Amino acid sequence: MERIVIKVGSNVLTTDKGKLDITRLSALVDQIAWLKEHRYEVILVSSGAVACGRSELRVEYALDSVEQRQLFSSIGQVKLINHYYDLFREYGIHIGQVLTMKENFQEGEQYDNQRACMEVMLDNGVIPIVNENDTVCVTELMFTDNDELSGLIAKMMNARTLVLLSNIDGIYTGNPSDPESEVIRSVAPDTDLSQYIQTAKSSAGRGGMESKYNTARETANAGIRVIIANGNRANILPDVLTSPETTVHTIFIPAT
Repeated sequence: MERIVIKVGSNVLTTDKGKLDITRLSALVDQIAWLKEHRYEVILVSSGAVACGRSELRVEYALDSVEQRQLFSSIGQVKLINHYYDLFREYGIHIGQVLTMKENFQEGEQYDNQRACMEVMLDNGVIPIVNENDTVCVTELMFTDNDELSGLIAKMMNARTLVLLSNIDGIYTGNPSDPESEVIRSVAPDTDLSQYIQTAKSSAGRGGMESKYNTARETANAGIRVIIANGNRANILPDVLTSPETTVHTIFIPAT
């Protein structure tokens, strides 16, 4: 069994109007089911709860950013996990929800309990679906984004690979919309790509390519290979893991 962590961002799971893209979610589940059949052990770090909640409820008065995040995530997390439950059930695959906080990654009892929980889930064929507990994590208590969270999960669970699914093919040598820009296919340890990283945030989430780059470097330095790929491409997960030579992506070579 090869243990991998897959992080899927809001820009992959939502439509241009900010609603959950059920078709894309279903395609993601199909691919993870294929991975399970081919002896991959999967942990899924999934964004999308806030987008789910925002599309469910119309609020009659103004909310500040913290109130919006707490309200919409509390509603949306239920809806999101139910979608995953229904889709994975078609394959006879069990899932479990893990809501976590930054303090759970400090060494100690909470860290050990969280790791033990996911280990017993994996031992019994259950896919952990992880997200930040947005109802209580605000301001300084928050992860930078789910890129950071997925890197911490990969290190905690001794994963071999971390896959960061974005809405572009990887890290480019320039603006991705510039036809002269090319995807950087392989990044050796300690290679500095900061000159190519745009600092713009994701339109649907808190992250962006800068966040993915920082997470990829730190995780690869811990000995875990990291792949940044386009989650909007059909069959991207099987392709990037089994046919990397013919699939456009950026891979960070792990330090030895």
